[in-house]
Amino acid sequence: MTHSNDNTLRRKGKHLSYSERAQIAILKKENYSNRQIAKVIGCVPQTINNEIHRGTITQLKRQKQKGKTYDYYIERYDADAGQAAYDRHRLNSGRRPKWADTSAFIDWADEKMLNDKWSPDVVVGFARKHDLFDPSIIPCTTTLYGWIDKGIMRTKNMDLLEKLSRKSKVSTQVKRSHKRVLGQSIDKRPAEVDSRQTFGHWEIDTVVGNKEKSDAVLLTLVERQTRFEIILKVNGKDQASVNQAIQSLQTRSGDAFSTLFKTITSDNGSEFAGLHDALKDSLDVYFSHPYASFERGTSENQHKFIRRFIPKGKPISQITDVQCLRIQQWMNDYPRKILGYRTPHDCFVHALRSERQAA
Repeated sequence: MTHSNDNTLRRKGKHLSYSERAQIAILKKENYSNRQIAKVIGCVPQTINNEIHRGTITQLKRQKQKGKTYDYYIERYDADAGQAAYDRHRLNSGRRPKWADTSAFIDWADEKMLNDKWSPDVVVGFARKHDLFDPSIIPCTTTLYGWIDKGIMRTKNMDLLEKLSRKSKVSTQVKRSHKRVLGQSIDKRPAEVDSRQTFGHWEIDTVVGNKEKSDAVLLTLVERQTRFEIILKVNGKDQASVNQAIQSLQTRSGDAFSTLFKTITSDNGSEFAGLHDALKDSLDVYFSHPYASFERGTSENQHKFIRRFIPKGKPISQITDVQCLRIQQWMNDYPRKILGYRTPHDCFVHALRSERQAA
């Protein structure tokens, strides 16, 4: 018999081909050992052992001798049987996807992402935390993103605002000196505010629409520990409008204002120029450095949620107070990963109750 003496090892993980199986069958007929066949094929002996075990068939032989017929059985390796076993195993290989058994989680996840505007991570985390489904059918966040990419879900990438808008880049911002001093610098803010260990520390900012001076703006306040959001529609991006909104907030809060608000951190916008004087008798106001929005990262992240409903360029004047309240309620009822998939509203109520008990 003619065969190749090349004993170069095969690429690791490469499966046997049908032609190699046919070569194995011929070599077995010539009484080659499994180790010798492995050397000829260029693979490890165990591969040949496994292949012969899978492809061995029992064959009936019949022989006539002196007028009598004798039946006996022999076992031999057959290339076709080996290939058939291989094809059968390949059909059954691979882990069965979690969505193959039931669509219960997929239907619920699509509902939350499309209608309630939840992110894939919040969907997965909330379902696990509240035991909404059997753990075996809840994927990890990465897998859920993969299902969306593969078209398994009704949700598409264009429905995920964060995925489309997120840009990964290293901040190159350099702190610049104040051009105007509106109050205490953020450098003097207590460490407990930075670490979010205590309740009652807020960030204040504005959200503009079409940048027209006559257009209204949204005044936003977010509590740093619980991420609880307050949205107020004001007449314009000016000091008088902001001061009026703050006074209204103080009146509505009543005696609870000192419990709810301990510090406020602002940027250096001209609309906040009177913030320090308006609140100096009630709480401490701190101002971040110019061009350092990362120092008020909570507000910046919260604004992304608002932009889901009010895109840039849309006049704020067209937004009613009822719509602002709905957006605020949606944000405060939205489970957050950083809160252990609890909602800001639940965390806010718990923190406020603890403050009152401590007082």
